[in-house]
Amino acid sequence: MLRLGLFLGANLAILAVLSVSFRLLGIEGLLHANGVDLNLTALLIFSAAIGFAGSLISLFLSKTMAKAAMRVQVISAPRTATERWLVETVHAQTDQAGIGRPEVGVFDHPSPNAFATGWNRDDALIAVSTGLLNHMSRNEVEAVLAHEVSHAANGDMVTLALIQGVVNTFVIFLSRIVGLLFDRLILRIERGYGPGFWIVSLIAEMVLGVLAMAIVMWFSRWREFRADAGGAALAGRQNMIAALERLKLAQNAPPLPEEMRAFAISAGRVQALFASHPPLDRRIAALKADSSRPHISQGDFRQGPGWG
Repeated sequence: MLRLGLFLGANLAILAVLSVSFRLLGIEGLLHANGVDLNLTALLIFSAAIGFAGSLISLFLSKTMAKAAMRVQVISAPRTATERWLVETVHAQTDQAGIGRPEVGVFDHPSPNAFATGWNRDDALIAVSTGLLNHMSRNEVEAVLAHEVSHAANGDMVTLALIQGVVNTFVIFLSRIVGLLFDRLILRIERGYGPGFWIVSLIAEMVLGVLAMAIVMWFSRWREFRADAGGAALAGRQNMIAALERLKLAQNAPPLPEEMRAFAISAGRVQALFASHPPLDRRIAALKADSSRPHISQGDFRQGPGWG
């Protein structure tokens, strides 16, 4: 909760600095001089409210939505040796990472996969597919669980949602400015908003939205390398490499639903620029390249640069 507050506070400070900068640089006066009657501060506040609303609502409802979408069976009282092992393994890893024990669940899906979600890293949800349990050894499953625990410990779910909110804010903000400039300077509409404003704003929002998605997906790929390193620290580097090698064999398996792929360990075959996960070969190479470096310690999970 503290990290969430700090991140929101930092973003509010950025918005305040931008508002002051617009005034100091005379941008608002320049727009007025050219007939663009736009209150940049009000537009910035409006854009932030709209931009953050969806991402924060999705974040706070993420556990509930994930359970419903994937029909996750939360293991409240283990009924089998496998379920008991899953819960004990996850709890041991979260204790080592220094975070609260999450809910552990299983969902029915042929693809070997897993995901972590939840706005609070001390009350997360970590779920694995039946395909994962059927196709991987216990050492490999342990590495996958460690990868997901690292996501929770690093606060990746919170950070991704807030970065999405920031880019949404600027997409809305800049698209409205472009639309109004077109309305006032090209179409010479002096009052109100003509059709050109709405059409150009929509087009600009679509174009900027593509660029924003590329930024968000870049961060998503970066956090996968970090979670792999954390998984290697918790479950062993060779186990983490073996798990990723096993995932390579199942890349043609049915993928998870779109809304869950960003939080899974594998996202299947997707275009590089808009992929939520790096290629498995690159992730394996990164782990092998880091084999000579010092391992991540328990304290690194608590003091790392995540915000969740």
